Amino acid sequence: MDQYSTLIASGALLVVLLVLLASGVWVAISLLAMGVVGLAVFTDAPVGSLIVSSMWDASWGWPMTALPLFIWMGEILFRTRLSEDMFKGLGPWVSWLPGRLLHVNILGCGIMAAVAGSSAVTCATVARMSLPELKKRGYDEGMMIGTLAGSGTLGLMIPPSIIMIVYGVTAQQSVARLFMAGILPGLLLIALFMGYVIVWSLLNPSKVPPRDPALSFGAKLWNSRRLIPVGLLIAAVIGVIYGGLATPTEAATVGVVGAMVLAKLGGTLSLKSLGESLMSAMKISCMISFIVACAAVLSISVGFLNIPQVLAAKVESMALSPYMLLAVLTAFFLVLGCFLEGISILVLSSAVILPMVQAAGIDLIWFGIYIVIIIEIAQITPPLGFNLFVLQSMTGRDIWQVTKASIPFCLLLVIAIGLITVFPGIVTYLPNLMSQR
Repeated sequence: MDQYSTLIASGALLVVLLVLLASGVWVAISLLAMGVVGLAVFTDAPVGSLIVSSMWDASWGWPMTALPLFIWMGEILFRTRLSEDMFKGLGPWVSWLPGRLLHVNILGCGIMAAVAGSSAVTCATVARMSLPELKKRGYDEGMMIGTLAGSGTLGLMIPPSIIMIVYGVTAQQSVARLFMAGILPGLLLIALFMGYVIVWSLLNPSKVPPRDPALSFGAKLWNSRRLIPVGLLIAAVIGVIYGGLATPTEAATVGVVGAMVLAKLGGTLSLKSLGESLMSAMKISCMISFIVACAAVLSISVGFLNIPQVLAAKVESMALSPYMLLAVLTAFFLVLGCFLEGISILVLSSAVILPMVQAAGIDLIWFGIYIVIIIEIAQITPPLGFNLFVLQSMTGRDIWQVTKASIPFCLLLVIAIGLITVFPGIVTYLPNLMSQR
């Protein structure tokens, strides 16, 4: 196809997408419909065989087998007493910091992120545990909501992250290296969030309740005793990947077995809870896999239409620097984030965006972490920020109050993007170290 025909096809596919999404059609079906329309209307390609082969190739890839296992591990641990023990276990360690127990929201979300791999689940679990306690102690409601909204997004960044697995499959990058790349940025985000809470608390001392009575070191350890096994399990899962002892899929299997052992020792493992965790993991995995498979059809379609090549040539002709390209992509993804959830943003844009990024010489591992942070921002921006809806339902406040509380944490995520852009080693150091082993 010539450039003019490609632009017409691109516009037609965009109209199809907007109509389908506006009418409430599932994202996966919308992606599939775009691919079918593109192939059937604008090319002479054999539509049926291409759909079957591309969906099959996308569904059986070995990296995708880690997806349901990590989700199942999270579902098993989600049904233990982890969330109940988190406040009691973390509180004594952070009560001396300015902001006191607000830091439990941040650290608790960091722990749940490594368990759940999902932003909404992380946010809802920690909020259910901490909101009643913090409210009872008289903490500022805006900061309670804001710390939960911002820190809940850590579920996308801290490995094992579900969205990183999807990106790894879509961009054909190592999932293990992506997991390693997410560790330091995840810690950076935790440090930024905690730093903001400390500064806010020093500027607003009247809004922070008095410190609880101090506990001895032994008492702190005793209160944290149930968190230690979960921490060791998470460290073991990530450690065997980093050490090259296991693939992400094998590590996920270790995680599932370890989660079952912990649930059994904690007295929460039963046939009913095991069945519920398996059913929930299956539903989530099927939903994500269906989106990825349908996105593969769209990728084939835009490939036949030469859309990536035309756009990449257009970007190249504009002589944009990598920094300018990232600025444009940031604005583009933030707009998408107002209307779509994270995985849909990723699979919808990858077929077009990734060739442009590669043409600009941007490392795809680094770009994976960049896009995860962008999607984290989308989780707390209206009108379709999932974390905002979770907190709205749990607090009873209107969506604008919840949004207002989350704005400072949106800005902190933007700062994180700036930091990893200026200092890319924050992302690439551990993956490169892993490659040298």
